Amino acid sequence: MICHSTDHTFNNDLRSEGLTLVNFWATWCSPCRMFASVLEDFDATRRDGVKIVKINVDENAETASFYGVMSLPTTILFKDGKPVDKQIGYMSQEALAGWVSANVNSTR
Repeated sequence: MICHSTDHTFNNDLRSEGLTLVNFWATWCSPCRMFASVLEDFDATRRDGVKIVKINVDENAETASFYGVMSLPTTILFKDGKPVDKQIGYMSQEALAGWVSANVNSTR
């Protein structure tokens, strides 16, 4: 299930163990809206324990600023609560799966 986070809940929503994919987005961002369906499909089909967190940058500027989010969508992969990789822009289902898999394999 995709978790919708805020500045106030982000640290609790960020998994302290394992992988967490955090998507920074905005309602006015067309690529963000297209990527939302990719994330939903990814979440529905993946069984590797990757948690997905979405955070709206317009409503939660503090967290976006802390992680240096300058373009949308920005997706950051965290391992054990620490950022390990970042992608900027839309990704297809295949590109997202490949990116996560590459990081799963390299962080084990």
